[in-house]
Amino acid sequence: MMDEQNIDDILRDWPYDPSSVSVRLARGSDGRNVLQMRIEMGILQLETTGRPDGELPNGENTFYDHLIGLTIEDNDFVMNEDMCSEADREFVQFYHRRVCWLSLREFDKAVRDANHTLTLMNLCKEHSPDENWTLAREQYRPFVMFHRIQAEALGELEDTTAEKAVEVINRGLNELRDVFVDFEADEEFDESELVQRLQELRESLREKFEVGSTLREQLDAAIAAEQYELAAELRDQLAAQGKA
Repeated sequence: MMDEQNIDDILRDWPYDPSSVSVRLARGSDGRNVLQMRIEMGILQLETTGRPDGELPNGENTFYDHLIGLTIEDNDFVMNEDMCSEADREFVQFYHRRVCWLSLREFDKAVRDANHTLTLMNLCKEHSPDENWTLAREQYRPFVMFHRIQAEALGELEDTTAEKAVEVINRGLNELRDVFVDFEADEEFDESELVQRLQELRESLREKFEVGSTLREQLDAAIAAEQYELAAELRDQLAAQGKA
């Protein structure tokens, strides 16, 4: 019986590569799509929708949904130890699936999972049992935002234009800067590896696709130079494109 349960052949046919993320889509026994990630000593299998482990915490699609239900009953509730552990499980699971989607270039799905993590972080921050627990999770917010910005920008590059991808990165960098300010670490912003990687992606897009200053960048420059007539014209152009 034990011989039938081992996965020796599967691991041998799919060797682990420490230099890259090895991910694939596979079929479950019922024909559904599942994600598989090769890790050093085995394989992670994740559901493609709902919670990655396929569980229904307290009957809900995700633990976040369960917490939302608790806020309806008592908006001032404080998370207990079990709730904190379950939230941490969900953070880790969505991290693994987000990495899988990025590896497979499923950028819209990576954005979706990053947004789930960020909204869960927001809820946990609001109902945290103490500041130390909050800070231990909030330190990962810039990393989750980095994944979301990267995925959204690359998705725009595939679906629309390089200029829109650049705009996504600029907007994301501004949001990241706000987070650094909230952490009282704004002086560390320019030295952040995440920030530098996004800036490098932006400049590589500019160079490869010959993207000049975006309308938003031109507007910001016009306002800074007190060129208000030009700024008004640029605002009209942004409004016409639905960006104002």
